[in-house]
Amino acid sequence: MNYEIKTQGKFRFIEEGEGEPVILLHGLFGALSNFSGLLEYFKAYNKVVIPMLPLFDLNILETSVGGLAKYVHKFIETRGYTNYHLMGNSLGGHVALVYILKHPERVKSLILTGSSGLFENGMGETYPKRGNYEYIQKKTELTFYDPAMATKELVDEVFEITSNRLKVIKIITLAKSAIRHNLGEELRTIEAPTLLIWGNNDTITPPMVGEEFHKLIPNSELHFIDKCGHAPMMEVPDEFNRIMHDFLKRLNSKAVGANAG
Repeated sequence: MNYEIKTQGKFRFIEEGEGEPVILLHGLFGALSNFSGLLEYFKAYNKVVIPMLPLFDLNILETSVGGLAKYVHKFIETRGYTNYHLMGNSLGGHVALVYILKHPERVKSLILTGSSGLFENGMGETYPKRGNYEYIQKKTELTFYDPAMATKELVDEVFEITSNRLKVIKIITLAKSAIRHNLGEELRTIEAPTLLIWGNNDTITPPMVGEEFHKLIPNSELHFIDKCGHAPMMEVPDEFNRIMHDFLKRLNSKAVGANAG
């Protein structure tokens, strides 16, 4: 995926297309390639924005879900986005939740897929066995229903991260922060329309996590996708995009109807 990475001050991001912004937040081992199918599809309808989250660049005291949510807030303020949709996968979903709880008036809709925030089979405690490629490969394969999705390129990316001692410390810090910063009843205060897309075969945030989010977030709808793991937008991009686009179209037709009335 060769898109221009733009910079503004300390922020690095991709921004493609025109229309209402859709801001995408990646997870702990997230890379831009995670969102390539989504970006290619939605740039025809929306302004698609992917900020590079500074997972390894925050100081250790700010290396937390809350620290990342503050970073996202500063990024959105700097760019002046309004009336935007916020979408997050895995840790990115958790960051989106912390953000919307602090800035509810700013978000038009929330889209979560395989989000942490209630429960996850953490990678943080056991993950970084530095230098063990086979172990990293197996762990990466667990993200997907189809282990072939864990391409050599993807495994190499994760292996490179976990071979760096400082990055490993940051990963463990973020994973522990996600487990500590568990959300519960406060999710009931989220008023924004919320779309939950879950893989039926997600072993990291299992289907019951999606069901619990659905119970807690009042204005939410939940869609399960079969033969799909923790990253539906990568594993089944066509199905994911169809569900998400339908949701956004329905939102806009409601808004048009309300304005007409």
